[in-house]
Amino acid sequence: MLFNSIDFAVFLPILFLVYWSLHAHLKAQNICIVLASYLFYGWWDWRFLSLIICSTLVDYTIGRRLGSEKHKRKRKALLWTSIVINLGLLGVFKYYNFFLDTFITAFSYFGTDIQARTLHLILPVGISFYTFQTLSYTIDVYHNKLKPTKDGIAFAAFVSFFPQLVAGPIERATRLLPQFLKQRVFHTTNAIRGIRLILWGLVQKVAIADAIAPSVNDIFANYAQYPSSTLILGMFLFSFQIYCDFNGYSLIARGVAKLFGFELMVNFNYPYFSRHISEFWGKWHISLSTWFRDYVYIPLGGSHESKLKTIRNIGIVFLISGLWHGANWTFVTWGGLHALLFLPLLFIKHTNTHTATLTLNKWLLPSIKDVFNILSTFILVSCCWIFFRANSIDTAIHFIAHMCRFDFEYITYLNPYDNQPLGIEYLFIFAFILIEYLLATKLIHIYSENKYIGILVDALLLLIIITGAQIGANTSFIYFQF
Repeated sequence: MLFNSIDFAVFLPILFLVYWSLHAHLKAQNICIVLASYLFYGWWDWRFLSLIICSTLVDYTIGRRLGSEKHKRKRKALLWTSIVINLGLLGVFKYYNFFLDTFITAFSYFGTDIQARTLHLILPVGISFYTFQTLSYTIDVYHNKLKPTKDGIAFAAFVSFFPQLVAGPIERATRLLPQFLKQRVFHTTNAIRGIRLILWGLVQKVAIADAIAPSVNDIFANYAQYPSSTLILGMFLFSFQIYCDFNGYSLIARGVAKLFGFELMVNFNYPYFSRHISEFWGKWHISLSTWFRDYVYIPLGGSHESKLKTIRNIGIVFLISGLWHGANWTFVTWGGLHALLFLPLLFIKHTNTHTATLTLNKWLLPSIKDVFNILSTFILVSCCWIFFRANSIDTAIHFIAHMCRFDFEYITYLNPYDNQPLGIEYLFIFAFILIEYLLATKLIHIYSENKYIGILVDALLLLIIITGAQIGANTSFIYFQF
């Protein structure tokens, strides 16, 4: 079930009314959440519900055992049982064919022809997200950062919570699980803020990401037919498409969660205004980057050992992060490129996330140095996105080669969806950049305290969504494939 679908538009208000009618019964509310989440997820393919249920039962049981087990070796065995089962399911459904094909190709270079059968498997939606979420619970219980819950319904609700089930944010059990264990109280202000987040997320998804998706698809599919100027346009358009698509989902997820009395973490913090790669990764897909920091980078030693080991740890994290995104060498290459961009900052000791807001002058503009750093970081990130978007490494390299021919021409590119010159899409993007800048610098806030201004903003957002729906193609969220 898509957030931007008629099905969800019917599903959400019905669930909202049923859920809050049970406000005096915490367990009944949690059962309602579990059933609704299973319906939401099973709307794609009910057979994959077995994977979520399996993961839930495994980690709930292991968590209970870890809470009572004192023997160090048995505790470690329980932990590894959870890791092997969860990553095993992820590996079979997402990576089996990839590693098998890589293995066969590698041996073919030595003249050995290996006959092996690939599996015809459909990738379960969101498996990478909920697998990491349940793993965080077991790992935190093992390290005594969290007491195991005895409430199986609350735990099932935590694992399957529908707003963030299929594309995050990847919540930690230490933050989200306690919210299922306490009574929720309806607040009108919180619900209004949730609706505002939903509308702002839909604007990014429908009016920007979906509106430019046909152009991006066409440019990347037919790059050999276009001049460099059009390929550069396609590269930048995809940068905005993937950000607005993913951030749009995260905002909608946060907004929907607010409607039911839950708070989800902020997953994006205006990453395209970052001044270097380290800051970008402190602001992009925060739930994933902090997950890898806490459960991979720090256990490997982080930056507290030798410089060589720190470089190794950074490389491992980025390569695994790339592989997490998809079973294709393009994603691994994308992760490797970001590792290479990150390493120079290590030698100048500039690897902090630097999340402070920009310093503005009297004209409310950042310094020339900050502008240069922001633009250069955005260009580097956009170039890396080519490997993320391309179907193969060869395609990405050829795309870049054609882009570097420097046969610039006046862009007369037509949107393949309606065969008309790009126009209102640019207007939406420029308006979006301006609003993001004002939000990033805290010159405005998404929540207006003035009732009339709030109504006006909501009406404007709704108008933009309706307009965007007319010029774009209704597509699923990009990160559903991960």
